[in-house]
Amino acid sequence: MLIYYRELVHDLAQRFSDFAKSFDKGAPLYSRIAQRVANEPAVLDLMAVAPVTQQIPVLLFASAHHLLLDQRDHELAKHYPNISPEIGSGNATDLFVEFVLERADAMKELLATRSTQTNEIGRCNWFLFPFAMLEAEVGALAQVDVGSSAGLNQLLSKIAYDIAPGGLIGESDSLTIMCNISGTPPIPKQIPNVCWSVGLDAKPIDVHNDEEVRWLEACVWPDQVERFDRLKNAISLARHHDIVVHRGDAVDNVAPLIETAASHGHPVVTTSWVLNYLSPERRIAFVNELDRIGSSRDLSWVIAESPFETPELPGHAGSDELITVITLVTWRQGKRNVQRLATTHPHGNWIHWEL
Repeated sequence: MLIYYRELVHDLAQRFSDFAKSFDKGAPLYSRIAQRVANEPAVLDLMAVAPVTQQIPVLLFASAHHLLLDQRDHELAKHYPNISPEIGSGNATDLFVEFVLERADAMKELLATRSTQTNEIGRCNWFLFPFAMLEAEVGALAQVDVGSSAGLNQLLSKIAYDIAPGGLIGESDSLTIMCNISGTPPIPKQIPNVCWSVGLDAKPIDVHNDEEVRWLEACVWPDQVERFDRLKNAISLARHHDIVVHRGDAVDNVAPLIETAASHGHPVVTTSWVLNYLSPERRIAFVNELDRIGSSRDLSWVIAESPFETPELPGHAGSDELITVITLVTWRQGKRNVQRLATTHPHGNWIHWEL
Protein backbone atom coordinates (compact mmCIF):
# COMPACT_ATOMS: atom_id res chain seq x y z
CA MET A 1 0.00 0.00 0.00
CA LEU A 2 2.83 2.38 0.85
CA ILE A 3 4.51 1.66 -2.50
CA TYR A 4 1.21 2.32 -4.31
CA TYR A 5 0.76 5.60 -2.44
CA ARG A 6 4.27 6.77 -3.30
CA GLU A 7 3.73 5.89 -6.96
CA LEU A 8 0.39 7.74 -6.98
CA VAL A 9 1.89 10.89 -5.46
CA HIS A 10 4.77 10.72 -7.94
CA ASP A 11 2.39 10.32 -10.88
CA LEU A 12 0.18 13.16 -9.66
CA ALA A 13 3.17 15.43 -9.18
CA GLN A 14 4.22 14.74 -12.76
CA ARG A 15 0.72 15.51 -14.07
CA PHE A 16 0.70 18.87 -12.33
CA SER A 17 4.20 19.64 -13.52
CA ASP A 18 3.24 18.75 -17.10
CA PHE A 19 0.14 20.93 -16.83
CA ALA A 20 2.23 23.87 -15.63
CA LYS A 21 4.51 23.62 -18.65
CA SER A 22 1.69 23.11 -21.16
CA PHE A 23 -0.49 26.02 -20.01
CA ASP A 24 2.01 28.65 -18.88
CA LYS A 25 0.68 31.02 -21.57
CA GLY A 26 -2.95 29.94 -21.96
CA ALA A 27 -3.74 29.71 -18.23
CA PRO A 28 -1.06 31.58 -16.29
CA LEU A 29 -2.80 31.42 -12.90
CA TYR A 30 -3.44 27.67 -13.02
CA SER A 31 0.04 27.11 -14.45
CA ARG A 32 1.68 28.77 -11.43
CA ILE A 33 -0.60 26.94 -9.02
CA ALA A 34 0.06 23.59 -10.74
CA GLN A 35 3.82 24.03 -10.42
CA ARG A 36 3.41 24.72 -6.71
CA VAL A 37 1.03 21.80 -6.14
CA ALA A 38 3.49 19.44 -7.85
CA ASN A 39 5.73 20.06 -4.84
CA GLU A 40 3.02 19.92 -2.16
CA PRO A 41 2.45 16.28 -1.06
CA ALA A 42 -0.32 17.33 1.35
CA VAL A 43 -2.35 18.79 -1.54
CA LEU A 44 -1.58 15.87 -3.84
CA ASP A 45 -2.82 13.55 -1.09
CA LEU A 46 -6.30 15.07 -1.43
CA MET A 47 -6.46 13.73 -4.99
CA ALA A 48 -6.26 10.10 -3.83
CA VAL A 49 -10.02 10.02 -3.20
CA ALA A 50 -10.85 10.93 -6.81
CA PRO A 51 -11.77 8.19 -9.32
CA VAL A 52 -8.72 7.03 -11.26
CA THR A 53 -9.92 8.65 -14.49
CA GLN A 54 -10.45 11.96 -12.68
CA GLN A 55 -7.10 12.22 -10.88
CA ILE A 56 -6.21 15.21 -13.01
CA PRO A 57 -5.18 18.79 -12.20
CA VAL A 58 -8.34 20.41 -13.53
CA LEU A 59 -10.50 18.49 -11.05
CA LEU A 60 -8.51 19.90 -8.13
CA PHE A 61 -8.72 23.39 -9.64
CA ALA A 62 -12.47 23.11 -10.27
CA SER A 63 -13.10 21.88 -6.72
CA ALA A 64 -11.24 24.82 -5.22
CA HIS A 65 -12.93 27.23 -7.65
CA HIS A 66 -16.34 25.82 -6.65
CA LEU A 67 -15.70 26.60 -2.98
CA LEU A 68 -14.20 29.99 -3.78
CA LEU A 69 -17.26 31.07 -5.80
CA ASP A 70 -19.20 30.77 -2.53
CA GLN A 71 -16.49 32.50 -0.47
CA ARG A 72 -15.72 35.53 -2.58
CA ASP A 73 -14.38 37.54 0.35
CA HIS A 74 -11.35 35.25 0.67
CA GLU A 75 -8.08 36.89 -0.38
CA LEU A 76 -7.53 34.16 -2.99
CA ALA A 77 -10.60 35.40 -4.90
CA LYS A 78 -8.70 38.59 -5.78
CA HIS A 79 -6.41 36.45 -7.95
CA TYR A 80 -9.35 35.02 -9.94
CA PRO A 81 -10.23 37.56 -12.69
CA ASN A 82 -13.71 36.06 -13.18
CA ILE A 83 -14.55 36.67 -9.51
CA SER A 84 -12.90 39.96 -8.61
CA PRO A 85 -11.84 43.02 -10.62
CA GLU A 86 -9.28 43.72 -7.90
CA ILE A 87 -5.77 42.31 -8.11
CA GLY A 88 -4.68 40.53 -4.96
CA SER A 89 -1.52 41.53 -3.18
CA GLY A 90 -0.68 38.16 -1.64
CA ASN A 91 1.01 35.19 -3.31
CA ALA A 92 -1.65 33.26 -5.24
CA THR A 93 0.07 29.89 -4.87
CA ASP A 94 0.47 30.28 -1.10
CA LEU A 95 -3.14 31.32 -0.78
CA PHE A 96 -4.33 28.38 -2.91
CA VAL A 97 -2.45 25.79 -0.83
CA GLU A 98 -3.73 27.36 2.37
CA PHE A 99 -7.31 27.54 1.03
CA VAL A 100 -7.59 23.88 -0.02
CA LEU A 101 -5.85 22.43 3.03
CA GLU A 102 -8.05 24.43 5.41
CA ARG A 103 -11.05 22.97 3.58
CA ALA A 104 -9.71 19.46 3.14
CA ASP A 105 -12.99 17.70 3.99
CA ALA A 106 -15.03 19.80 1.57
CA MET A 107 -12.36 19.36 -1.09
CA LYS A 108 -12.31 15.57 -0.66
CA GLU A 109 -16.09 15.39 -0.96
CA LEU A 110 -15.98 17.25 -4.27
CA LEU A 111 -12.98 15.29 -5.56
CA ALA A 112 -14.63 11.98 -4.72
CA THR A 113 -18.04 12.74 -6.20
CA ARG A 114 -17.57 15.23 -9.03
CA SER A 115 -16.11 15.02 -12.50
CA THR A 116 -14.89 17.81 -14.74
CA GLN A 117 -17.60 19.08 -17.04
CA THR A 118 -17.00 21.57 -19.83
CA ASN A 119 -20.24 22.81 -21.31
CA GLU A 120 -19.02 25.48 -23.73
CA ILE A 121 -21.79 27.06 -25.77
CA GLY A 122 -19.19 27.98 -28.41
CA ARG A 123 -19.00 24.29 -29.30
CA CYS A 124 -22.35 24.66 -31.05
CA ASN A 125 -20.20 26.04 -33.89
CA TRP A 126 -18.98 22.48 -34.44
CA PHE A 127 -22.47 21.26 -35.29
CA LEU A 128 -23.79 24.15 -37.38
CA PHE A 129 -22.26 23.06 -40.69
CA PRO A 130 -22.74 19.26 -40.37
CA PHE A 131 -26.35 19.86 -39.36
CA ALA A 132 -26.83 22.09 -42.40
CA MET A 133 -25.48 19.28 -44.59
CA LEU A 134 -27.79 16.75 -42.97
CA GLU A 135 -30.89 18.95 -43.14
CA ALA A 136 -30.32 19.43 -46.86
CA GLU A 137 -30.23 15.64 -47.23
CA VAL A 138 -32.88 14.32 -44.83
CA GLY A 139 -34.96 17.27 -43.56
CA ALA A 140 -35.81 18.03 -39.93
CA LEU A 141 -33.31 16.74 -37.37
CA ALA A 142 -33.75 15.24 -33.91
CA GLN A 143 -30.64 15.48 -31.73
CA VAL A 144 -29.35 13.05 -29.08
CA ASP A 145 -26.41 14.75 -27.35
CA VAL A 146 -24.30 12.20 -25.47
CA GLY A 147 -22.23 13.57 -22.61
CA SER A 148 -24.56 16.54 -22.51
CA SER A 149 -23.75 17.85 -19.01
CA ALA A 150 -26.13 20.84 -18.71
CA GLY A 151 -27.43 20.40 -22.25
CA LEU A 152 -26.00 23.58 -23.75
CA ASN A 153 -25.21 21.84 -27.07
CA GLN A 154 -28.97 21.41 -27.41
CA LEU A 155 -29.29 25.17 -27.75
CA LEU A 156 -27.69 25.11 -31.20
CA SER A 157 -30.95 26.08 -32.92
CA LYS A 158 -31.81 28.68 -30.24
CA ILE A 159 -28.76 30.95 -30.64
CA ALA A 160 -27.19 33.05 -33.39
CA TYR A 161 -23.85 32.60 -35.12
CA ASP A 162 -21.46 35.34 -36.21
CA ILE A 163 -19.36 33.63 -38.88
CA ALA A 164 -16.26 35.31 -40.30
CA PRO A 165 -16.36 35.39 -43.22
CA GLY A 166 -20.07 34.82 -43.74
CA GLY A 167 -21.94 37.16 -41.41
CA LEU A 168 -24.76 36.63 -38.94
CA ILE A 169 -26.94 33.52 -39.00
CA GLY A 170 -29.99 33.76 -36.75
CA GLU A 171 -31.67 36.60 -34.88
CA SER A 172 -29.51 39.57 -33.93
CA ASP A 173 -31.07 39.80 -30.45
CA SER A 174 -30.20 36.17 -29.62
CA LEU A 175 -27.20 34.95 -27.65
CA THR A 176 -24.51 35.08 -30.34
CA ILE A 177 -21.32 33.04 -30.62
CA MET A 178 -18.49 33.86 -32.99
CA CYS A 179 -16.37 31.62 -35.20
CA ASN A 180 -13.55 32.31 -37.65
CA ILE A 181 -13.69 30.05 -40.70
CA SER A 182 -11.09 28.90 -43.18
CA GLY A 183 -11.87 26.62 -46.08
CA THR A 184 -15.32 26.48 -47.68
CA PRO A 185 -17.93 24.97 -45.35
CA PRO A 186 -21.60 24.86 -46.37
CA ILE A 187 -22.64 28.07 -44.61
CA PRO A 188 -26.43 27.95 -44.24
CA LYS A 189 -28.65 30.98 -44.80
CA GLN A 190 -30.65 30.06 -41.73
CA ILE A 191 -30.18 27.89 -38.66
CA PRO A 192 -30.86 24.19 -39.32
CA ASN A 193 -34.24 22.86 -38.21
CA VAL A 194 -33.68 20.86 -35.02
CA CYS A 195 -37.24 19.89 -34.21
CA TRP A 196 -36.45 17.88 -31.06
CA SER A 197 -33.48 17.28 -28.81
CA VAL A 198 -32.48 15.40 -25.68
CA GLY A 199 -29.28 14.96 -23.70
CA LEU A 200 -27.71 11.93 -22.02
CA ASP A 201 -25.10 12.16 -19.27
CA ALA A 202 -23.79 10.00 -16.44
CA LYS A 203 -23.88 13.03 -14.13
CA PRO A 204 -26.15 15.65 -15.68
CA ILE A 205 -26.18 19.23 -14.47
CA ASP A 206 -29.62 20.62 -13.58
CA VAL A 207 -29.57 24.23 -14.80
CA HIS A 208 -32.32 25.06 -12.30
CA ASN A 209 -30.11 23.97 -9.38
CA ASP A 210 -27.81 26.82 -8.31
CA GLU A 211 -25.35 24.49 -6.61
CA GLU A 212 -24.93 22.36 -9.72
CA VAL A 213 -24.62 25.43 -11.93
CA ARG A 214 -21.87 26.67 -9.62
CA TRP A 215 -19.97 23.45 -10.33
CA LEU A 216 -20.28 24.04 -14.06
CA GLU A 217 -19.03 27.60 -13.59
CA ALA A 218 -16.16 26.30 -11.46
CA CYS A 219 -14.97 24.16 -14.38
CA VAL A 220 -14.28 27.33 -16.40
CA TRP A 221 -10.72 28.52 -15.93
CA PRO A 222 -10.66 31.87 -14.09
CA ASP A 223 -8.44 33.58 -16.68
CA GLN A 224 -11.22 33.08 -19.26
CA VAL A 225 -13.57 35.83 -18.14
CA GLU A 226 -15.40 36.01 -21.47
CA ARG A 227 -16.15 32.27 -21.37
CA PHE A 228 -17.40 32.61 -17.80
CA ASP A 229 -19.83 35.39 -18.78
CA ARG A 230 -20.95 33.49 -21.90
CA LEU A 231 -21.68 30.43 -19.77
CA LYS A 232 -23.89 32.45 -17.46
CA ASN A 233 -25.90 33.73 -20.44
CA ALA A 234 -26.18 30.22 -21.89
CA ILE A 235 -27.42 28.85 -18.56
CA SER A 236 -30.15 31.50 -18.51
CA LEU A 237 -31.19 30.50 -22.03
CA ALA A 238 -31.22 26.79 -21.11
CA ARG A 239 -33.49 27.56 -18.15
CA HIS A 240 -35.86 29.43 -20.44
CA HIS A 241 -36.11 26.57 -22.94
CA ASP A 242 -36.37 23.76 -20.35
CA ILE A 243 -33.58 21.67 -21.85
CA VAL A 244 -33.95 17.96 -20.99
CA VAL A 245 -30.94 15.79 -20.05
CA HIS A 246 -31.45 12.18 -18.95
CA ARG A 247 -29.15 10.47 -16.47
CA GLY A 248 -27.67 7.33 -17.97
CA ASP A 249 -24.82 5.45 -19.58
CA ALA A 250 -23.59 6.35 -23.06
CA VAL A 251 -23.60 2.74 -24.23
CA ASP A 252 -26.48 1.21 -22.30
CA ASN A 253 -29.03 4.01 -22.56
CA VAL A 254 -28.54 5.65 -25.95
CA ALA A 255 -30.75 3.28 -28.00
CA PRO A 256 -34.17 4.22 -26.56
CA LEU A 257 -33.37 7.91 -26.93
CA ILE A 258 -32.48 7.38 -30.59
CA GLU A 259 -35.75 5.52 -31.08
CA THR A 260 -37.68 8.42 -29.56
CA ALA A 261 -35.71 10.92 -31.64
CA ALA A 262 -36.58 9.01 -34.81
CA SER A 263 -40.27 9.57 -34.13
CA HIS A 264 -39.68 13.34 -34.40
CA GLY A 265 -37.13 13.65 -37.20
CA HIS A 266 -33.90 12.20 -38.53
CA PRO A 267 -31.90 11.06 -35.46
CA VAL A 268 -28.48 12.71 -35.06
CA VAL A 269 -26.14 11.68 -32.25
CA THR A 270 -23.61 14.32 -31.16
CA THR A 271 -20.50 13.76 -29.04
CA SER A 272 -17.96 16.45 -28.17
CA TRP A 273 -14.95 15.78 -25.96
CA VAL A 274 -16.80 13.18 -23.93
CA LEU A 275 -15.78 9.79 -25.31
CA ASN A 276 -12.19 10.37 -24.17
CA TYR A 277 -13.54 9.84 -20.64
CA LEU A 278 -14.67 6.31 -21.50
CA SER A 279 -12.32 3.35 -21.42
CA PRO A 280 -11.17 1.99 -24.79
CA GLU A 281 -13.49 -0.99 -24.29
CA ARG A 282 -16.50 1.24 -23.68
CA ARG A 283 -15.66 3.42 -26.68
CA ILE A 284 -15.64 0.30 -28.85
CA ALA A 285 -18.94 -0.75 -27.28
CA PHE A 286 -20.44 2.68 -28.07
CA VAL A 287 -19.39 2.45 -31.72
CA ASN A 288 -20.77 -1.10 -31.91
CA GLU A 289 -24.08 0.05 -30.43
CA LEU A 290 -24.48 2.78 -33.04
CA ASP A 291 -23.51 0.29 -35.74
CA ARG A 292 -26.21 -2.04 -34.45
CA ILE A 293 -28.84 0.71 -34.50
CA GLY A 294 -27.66 2.00 -37.87
CA SER A 295 -27.99 -1.46 -39.40
CA SER A 296 -31.78 -1.22 -39.16
CA ARG A 297 -32.53 2.53 -39.42
CA ASP A 298 -31.00 5.64 -40.95
CA LEU A 299 -28.84 7.43 -38.40
CA SER A 300 -26.18 10.14 -38.27
CA TRP A 301 -23.41 10.88 -35.78
CA VAL A 302 -21.38 14.11 -35.56
CA ILE A 303 -18.12 13.50 -33.72
CA ALA A 304 -15.99 16.32 -32.29
CA GLU A 305 -13.18 14.53 -30.49
CA SER A 306 -9.39 14.20 -30.51
CA PRO A 307 -8.20 11.21 -32.58
CA PHE A 308 -5.23 10.74 -30.25
CA GLU A 309 -7.54 10.47 -27.25
CA THR A 310 -10.17 8.31 -29.01
CA PRO A 311 -8.44 6.08 -31.60
CA GLU A 312 -11.31 3.58 -31.53
CA LEU A 313 -13.76 5.99 -33.19
CA PRO A 314 -14.53 5.96 -36.93
CA GLY A 315 -11.89 7.83 -38.90
CA HIS A 316 -9.49 8.09 -35.95
CA ALA A 317 -7.43 4.91 -36.32
CA GLY A 318 -3.71 5.52 -36.80
CA SER A 319 -3.90 9.25 -36.09
CA ASP A 320 -1.86 10.94 -33.37
CA GLU A 321 -3.66 14.31 -33.66
CA LEU A 322 -4.40 15.97 -30.34
CA ILE A 323 -6.50 18.62 -32.06
CA THR A 324 -10.29 18.39 -32.19
CA VAL A 325 -11.48 16.80 -35.44
CA ILE A 326 -15.08 17.02 -36.68
CA THR A 327 -16.24 13.81 -38.35
CA LEU A 328 -19.62 12.94 -39.83
CA VAL A 329 -20.70 9.30 -39.69
CA THR A 330 -23.89 8.27 -41.47
CA TRP A 331 -25.80 5.03 -41.77
CA ARG A 332 -28.05 4.84 -44.80
CA GLN A 333 -29.91 1.61 -45.58
CA GLY A 334 -27.58 -0.22 -43.20
CA LYS A 335 -24.35 1.01 -44.77
CA ARG A 336 -21.91 3.14 -42.75
CA ASN A 337 -20.04 6.07 -44.32
CA VAL A 338 -17.36 8.20 -42.63
CA GLN A 339 -16.41 11.75 -43.68
CA ARG A 340 -13.70 13.84 -42.02
CA LEU A 341 -14.98 17.42 -42.20
CA ALA A 342 -12.74 19.80 -40.27
CA THR A 343 -10.30 20.57 -37.50
CA THR A 344 -11.28 23.07 -34.84
CA HIS A 345 -10.42 25.02 -31.71
CA PRO A 346 -11.41 23.11 -28.52
CA HIS A 347 -14.05 25.73 -27.71
CA GLY A 348 -15.21 26.39 -31.26
CA ASN A 349 -13.43 29.74 -31.74
CA TRP A 350 -12.28 28.71 -35.22
CA ILE A 351 -12.90 25.93 -37.73
CA HIS A 352 -10.71 24.84 -40.62
CA TRP A 353 -13.01 23.11 -43.10
CA GLU A 354 -11.29 20.31 -45.04
CA LEU A 355 -14.03 18.71 -47.11
